[in-house]
Amino acid sequence: MVGVFAALYAALVYAFPGISFQLVQIRVADALIPLSMLFGWPVIAGVTIGCTVANMTSPMPSVVVDVMGGSIANFVAGFLALKIGRSDKIRGSEFLGCLAATLVLTFIVGTYLSILTAIPLWLWWLSIFIGSFVSINLLGYMLIQVLKKTKMAVEWD
Repeated sequence: MVGVFAALYAALVYAFPGISFQLVQIRVADALIPLSMLFGWPVIAGVTIGCTVANMTSPMPSVVVDVMGGSIANFVAGFLALKIGRSDKIRGSEFLGCLAATLVLTFIVGTYLSILTAIPLWLWWLSIFIGSFVSINLLGYMLIQVLKKTKMAVEWD
């Protein structure tokens, strides 16, 4: 399962390179992060490894920083989405899990990209937030709802 999610993540980044990197980015592959709420650790590991592979072709000034920073951000985002999204005690937990993932990517990725590019921090945070909100809170949230309704998802631990 981990390999499937890693390959999907990397393939989606490579399929949409024009919107997966740069200041304005809607990384369609990040729509996979909320799947950690349904499939657990295989998704967290998969989106982390997939990001590592995908960011090796990063056009940013430091590929090493982008590989490490993006992978750490995906790991934390997937983990928080899993923990918050599966909570029975929080109303709207799945949406809040998606929002937590969006905020993690916004602050981690936006911060290191600001340092690498000398573009103002607030601009990176704004652009990453908007793109991540679209990919995670809209596309990813819809994806988990569809999978739950079609009974294609099983919880893995």
